[in-house]
Amino acid sequence: MKKLKVTMLALAAVAFGTFAFKGIEGGSVTGKVTPADAATEALAITGTDTLKSPVNDGAFSFQNAKSGTYTVIVGAKAPFKPATIADVKVEDGKATDLGEIKLTN
Repeated sequence: MKKLKVTMLALAAVAFGTFAFKGIEGGSVTGKVTPADAATEALAITGTDTLKSPVNDGAFSFQNAKSGTYTVIVGAKAPFKPATIADVKVEDGKATDLGEIKLTN
């Protein structure tokens, strides 16, 4: 019986360790839109995956994005035009900052 308890404890420790030290998955993409009140939402598209983020006070952020190359589209309110940023590279565990994105009309 004591051997069974030790075995179960060891299995629980291994299971906990597997989940506790799981590698970082995904990266992030952030950006700042000007004018701040001109944008509606931001989309990050790669293959068949689409991520959406609201734009709050001109800022947007995509968290836990799979590694790959994205096209980011910032939707705009009239009279401004949407902005498209191609070839945005995302790497696991890294942050990609697109900096300032100026919407034009």
